Formats: sequence, C-alpha cells, structure tokens
Amino acid sequence: MRAIFVMIKCDMGRAYEVAREMADTIEELSEMHSVSGQYDLLGKFYLGTEQDIGLFVVERVQSIPGVKDTYTLQTFNAFSPNRD
Repeated sequence: MRAIFVMIKCDMGRAYEVAREMADTIEELSEMHSVSGQYDLLGKFYLGTEQDIGLFVVERVQSIPGVKDTYTLQTFNAFSPNRD
C-alpha cells in the first residue's frame, strides 16, 4: 500500500457534500480534512501498489459531483515520532 494526498477544490458551497460523498463511496479514503487556502479539502488515500494513481484520481476523485480541481501529491516515506 502507498499513500497519496489529493488537494481538492470544490464548487462554491459544496465542500462538505463532496467530503461526505467521498467518505461514503471511496474505500481507499483514509482521512478527509477541510482546509483553508486555495483548496477546500485534503484527502489521504491508500492505494495498492498495482493501482494507477492518475487513473484513480481521474475516475474516482474527479468524477465526484462538485469537484472542480485537484492537486495530487505522491508520497515516498512516512515518518513518525519514536514513542518508546
């Protein structure tokens, strides 16, 4: 599994509707956050190593009604604090 982050710009007034729709329909979604700035939402998705990232974003994320634009970040390594 690998994580990708997708920043999502929504049509005016539809961010929460888009977030709920994604939470209900996209099983790869791990977390969805409402954010400030140029984008409305930040989603963390876990994809299988065989899944095509571009195809996933186009077919599963951008196809949700109310999604206006996306910006995708591919991750390489995850780091967390050592909590001994």
